[in-house]
Amino acid sequence: MKSTDKAIIYAGLAVFFWSTVATAFKLALREYDFIQLIFYASAVTVVVLFFILLWQGKLSEIKKQTRKDWIKSALIGAFNPLLYYLVLFKAYSLLPAQVAQPVNMIWPVTLALLSVPILKQKISWLNFVALLISFSGVVIIASQGGTDGFRNTNPLGLGLALASSVLWSLYWILNVLDRRDEIVKLFLNFLFGFVFLAPVVGFFSDFTVQPGTGFFAMIYVGIFEVGITYILWLKAMNMSINNAKIGNLVFFAPFLSLVFIHFFLHETIYITTFIGLVLIVAGVLVQQLKKR
Repeated sequence: MKSTDKAIIYAGLAVFFWSTVATAFKLALREYDFIQLIFYASAVTVVVLFFILLWQGKLSEIKKQTRKDWIKSALIGAFNPLLYYLVLFKAYSLLPAQVAQPVNMIWPVTLALLSVPILKQKISWLNFVALLISFSGVVIIASQGGTDGFRNTNPLGLGLALASSVLWSLYWILNVLDRRDEIVKLFLNFLFGFVFLAPVVGFFSDFTVQPGTGFFAMIYVGIFEVGITYILWLKAMNMSINNAKIGNLVFFAPFLSLVFIHFFLHETIYITTFIGLVLIVAGVLVQQLKKR
């Protein structure tokens, strides 16, 4: 099998798993609060990443981390998973999955805007056009089928979903500036994040665990939101001779996600959700035009 074919298979698997996690989020949130969800999911992610490092023979890299590296991991770990996922899962707890998931998709557009002051990159008129298109998609999704649907959209949840896209953009910039091995730094980030989350659970929630659909959904999130799926995506990008082509496959995820949301969560998918999602993806693609 050619490396290009393998890249497409790996990318396809990653897209498939990412398209299922929004459903898993909501299933877990039926039985656990958003703080418990990120705490237990992070625990699973740490275990998964540990065994991946063991399998890749990279555990020795942990010992090579400098004091500066440990401080960097602690700071980024406080950012993600602690802050980012607390905001994201709170948004999911307040919104239908078909609203929260697409709104979070605007992060590539916010990333381009934030790269101007942080990475000193230039901004073009295409960035503003992309932002306008994507935010028009957010407004249409928030309508949930019509103007009357705005009353059913929790404003705090929508604000948090938008904030999560900004937080993820900031995390991505911090990740780009960190030149360490991808899996090593991801493991350390989640390890610190898990440690930081423990007192948050103690003060604002509890450590209750009970077998059931929500419990298995949390495990699923820990495995496939970051752990294994992230590795599949990295392998796809490393094997591909055209990263832009492979990268665009990720836009299939939110549309496929609507299928899982409908059949497993039994949400009625509004035509406005589909139209809004098309606009969000269009905005992201417009933003990328200047790179081609």
